[in-house]
Parts: sequence; structure tokens; C-alpha cells
Amino acid sequence: MLQSIAHTYKRYRTLQTHHISALPVVILMPHSACNCRCVMCDIWKDNKNLKQLTEADITDLLSSLKKLGTRQVVMSGGEALLNTNFFKLCKILKKENIKVSLLTTGLSIKQNAEQLLKWVDDIVVSLDGGEAMHDAIRNIPNAFNKLKEGVEHIKSLKPSYRITARTVIHRLNFRNWPAIIAAAKDMGIDQISFLPADISSHAFNRQTAWAEPKQHEILLSEHELPELQEVIYQVLDKSTYFSTRFIAESDAKIWDIYNYYAAFYGINPFPYKKCNAPWVSTVVEADGSVRPCFFHDTIGNIRDNSLEEILNNKAATDFRRTLDISTNPTCVKCVCSLHLLPLATL
Repeated sequence: MLQSIAHTYKRYRTLQTHHISALPVVILMPHSACNCRCVMCDIWKDNKNLKQLTEADITDLLSSLKKLGTRQVVMSGGEALLNTNFFKLCKILKKENIKVSLLTTGLSIKQNAEQLLKWVDDIVVSLDGGEAMHDAIRNIPNAFNKLKEGVEHIKSLKPSYRITARTVIHRLNFRNWPAIIAAAKDMGIDQISFLPADISSHAFNRQTAWAEPKQHEILLSEHELPELQEVIYQVLDKSTYFSTRFIAESDAKIWDIYNYYAAFYGINPFPYKKCNAPWVSTVVEADGSVRPCFFHDTIGNIRDNSLEEILNNKAATDFRRTLDISTNPTCVKCVCSLHLLPLATL
């Protein structure tokens, strides 16, 4: 009880002082490569330059994680399961009572099911469409069926185990939106969430931001926006999916996907986001680089300094102190915000 009160106090102080004294969430990228070739992501294009976190990296992180009271580690990527020591990394964290969540393509969850049930608390899978659409976007044959078989297998072993899905809605799949919801329900997903595609940042291994021709492969054209509206009306018509929270977002958040794409054509501003990600979380990439969030620049490397030192050096502290979410160009166009209040539990 006293530890919980102290942790909450530290989270309040972090937001007030911009000095990180509590860090509830850490995102780790155990492996730089990916087993999909998604059209809206460039991570797979650098598969030949393999980088990965080691057991020593995670062990060295522990002193900072314990001091900062980290409650949850999210394994992201690339594809985290490609790291052959993935479950050893999880074991190190779980011994410290840190919750482990996995973001995955889902291609290999069936063969890893027993280990996942033992060492990972919950799974978030990527779902891009019904079978044909999902396979086309992932650029991997049979990707949908591997994902479906994996989800169904884990649910057969432990029905209560939480598996959610995340879908990026963009030009190639927005018409498939109702089919995505139906596919998630059919395979036994507990909840699904939606966000628009990031087309303007350096995230997801983009050495440079996408030029316009590449952007418009993913960005809806202006004349497609009315059709997107019609599809959204179809989605919102599934009212029970919202009342039961099978769809994670509210009606307003679903409309923000339309507003995001419409903003590129000056129809409306980009949707406002409440976000405190750089104050409550951090991202550690496969080479040890540390970022305040997925979309902002590197601020250090855990192989050179401790995570606590990196997060509280002058440059990082000044970055948080001067960051205005409402005007920062990266934040204004961000598609994936995090707003975690001091009293929120994980």
C-alpha cells in the first residue's frame, strides 16, 4: 500500500518537474527484423542489418526499472518473437513482477503458445483485413490463417487469456473495415482497436520521411473521404460492439480517423490528442537506442548509460519541459498517443 502511494506521488512529481522519478511503461524492441513485409511499414527493409537486445541488456536495465517503479514492459518490434532468447528476456522481467505484453504479427504464436502462456501476460496482434486483404497488406502468404490458428490455439488452451487486435486503417483496407471486425470476432479476439496510418514521420525504420508518391499509396485521396464516411457509419451501426467495448474506441475516436485523413487536405485540423507518453514511458530499440516515444529522436543508448541517466540528462529533461503537444509538428500528426494519469493502474 505504501509503495503504491509512493509510486503515485512520484508520477505526479514527474509530470510537474519533468524529471522522471516514476516510469510506469517501457517499450522494448527485442529484435530489429520482422517476418512480414507490410506496405505501411519499412522495418522489414532493413532485415539484413540484424540488431537485438540481449539478456545482459535486460539485466542491466533492471536497476533502472526497479528504481523507477516500472509496472509494464511492452515487447514490440520488428517481430519480438524472432529473438531466440525472447522468453529468457521475459523471464528476467517476470521475476521482478513486471507485467509483460507482446505486440506481434501473430505468425508464430501457435508454435510458441505454451511459452507465451507462461511468460507473457497478454498479446496484441496486428489484423489488417479479412483473409485476402490481410495477406496482401502483410505481403506474406497464409499470414491470416497462421494468425487465426494461433489465436484459436491459445484460446483453446486458456480461454481467459487476453488477446486483442490492432488495425491500421488506410487507403488499401478502409473498405474492408466491417470485415476486419467480423474476422476479429470470429477468431476469438477479446477487443479490437483502430488507428490511422502514420505517413509523415521517421518512425518504423524510415531513414527519411516518405515522399508524396509513397505517401499516397497509403493516404486516402480527397475524393475517397466521402466513402470513408459511409464506411464509418457502417462501423458505428454495430452499436453493441461499442457498448460491450469489443471495439476499444468511442464513436468520437472512430471519427478522428476520418478527421486525420481529412486534415491532409485542409478540411479540418488534425485531431487533438492528450498525450503524456514522454513522461510516463520510453522506447528502447533493438540496438539499445532510447527514444521518448516511437516518433521522437533518440536521446541516448542503454549500452552507454543507465536508462535513468538517459531519461534525466539535461537534453531529455529540456525536451519534456519545452514540448507542447498541441503545436509540436511531430505530435500534431501523431497517430498513436498515450495518456496515463498518475492514479491509472496497468
